[in-house]
Amino acid sequence: MSVIRPDKIEGTETELDGGDLAAVSEVEAGIRDFVRNDIAYLRRPVSVTGSEPAVDGAATDAAVTNVNSLIQRVAGTSLSEIENLIAELESLRDVLHAEGQRVQREISSYAQLSQAAMKSTRMIAENVTQWKRTADGLRNS
Repeated sequence: MSVIRPDKIEGTETELDGGDLAAVSEVEAGIRDFVRNDIAYLRRPVSVTGSEPAVDGAATDAAVTNVNSLIQRVAGTSLSEIENLIAELESLRDVLHAEGQRVQREISSYAQLSQAAMKSTRMIAENVTQWKRTADGLRNS
């Protein structure tokens, strides 16, 4: 059985410290050992002398089915977790989009309120200036 290894695994070894890398290597070694032990009897040579039972086509098919079901279980769990993660990220994206729109509305409302306050302040300042001139004119006369 040959294993195809990728040329480069992005972001694994460079981002992991020594302890994490050792744990990942240990898990990978455990998976390899499990798969090797699970299908080890398929690698035994077929005996023609009759002293060992011959591995027939049905046993080989059963072993292949077992390996396929193992791979499907492992891949199925991973795929369901990935699908759940994608759904969670999509809902998070929707929440962030809604919050972004809310913040934009709040900023727009604040800008309008700020402009109205500035206009009111200018009007009050102008009125106070006019009242002061009027009061100064009455005192001087």
